[in-house]
Amino acid sequence: QVQLVESGGGSVQAGGSLTLSCSASSSLYNTLGWFRQAPGKEREGVASITADGITAYADSVKDRFTISQAIAKATLYLQMSSLKSDDTAMYYCAASRRLWGSWNRWNRLDPHEYHYWGQGTQVTVSS
Repeated sequence: QVQLVESGGGSVQAGGSLTLSCSASSSLYNTLGWFRQAPGKEREGVASITADGITAYADSVKDRFTISQAIAKATLYLQMSSLKSDDTAMYYCAASRRLWGSWNRWNRLDPHEYHYWGQGTQVTVSS
């Protein structure tokens, strides 16, 4: 079992920056991801990172968001810059037991592929 706790959300003006953090209670996972859900919308994948540091991003956040991890600290980060009002959502950290590699390519931005979820942290971007 893996427990995930997000932090770092808040309110920011458009064009601003925020960094989200996610602490994991154990390292019993292989792939980590950030997801978000806006009111009335489905949960969508934002970014993912494998244990080897291979990243994936949604087109909507490429070149603006950066996912990283501190493996020794079992902590995941999401640096967000040039924030837009469309980025307003509840952001969730998630962990998957699945390995990703050239021999096993699965959609790391699909929330159904993840087994453990945090409670979420709210990000609100005002224009």
